[in-house]
Amino acid sequence: MIFARFMAIYGHKFKSCFETQDEIRIAKREWALSLDGYSEAELVAAIDYCKEHSAWMPTISEFIKVLRNLTGDHGLPVAKHAYEEACNFSDSASRHHWTHPAIYHAGKATGWFRLRTEDEADVYPDFRYNYDVLCRRVRAGETMDSPVPVALPDKSDNALFLFIQSWGEENNLKPEIASKWLFYLTKPKGSQVRKRFQTQAQVDASAMGITLPDDYQ
Repeated sequence: MIFARFMAIYGHKFKSCFETQDEIRIAKREWALSLDGYSEAELVAAIDYCKEHSAWMPTISEFIKVLRNLTGDHGLPVAKHAYEEACNFSDSASRHHWTHPAIYHAGKATGWFRLRTEDEADVYPDFRYNYDVLCRRVRAGETMDSPVPVALPDKSDNALFLFIQSWGEENNLKPEIASKWLFYLTKPKGSQVRKRFQTQAQVDASAMGITLPDDYQ
């Protein structure tokens, strides 16, 4: 349906995107896999938007952006942002108010310990796979429960939170900036992943003449 509409809308511009029938067949398969979970009504609305605003057939990524802008994508953030949130709150998963429950369930399926300790190159592909599966289920109409908050918070988490809050105030930083820079403190001491996050954060902090702490205790 999508390709038939695009052929009618873009004419020779559509045909110029593909040299052979094999290319069209492969492209259709890739589009179908990428758009799995979206309803026909959502796809039609996105096609109509492209017809009015784009002189050329969109790429898959451009079309998905249109879908998300039109539908809100069910409140699901992009995979990279979901991964960052899962990492940032892997120590307090049951207490955090998640942007979307799918992030929590993807983090749980991937493993909170892995998210805390492993390098992004190793764990992100697994998280992204789990998150994509859950996103398709959400788009298909499935409802996911948020985690039930635990009664007693972990004192070590509270200590780190209070330290980040205090440190941010001392350095006149917004809370979100302080939390982002000191994210490495949630990683195990002496680990490579902690060192990598600290090094990356120090680059931004150095631009403001700030030296990041090695620990908070």
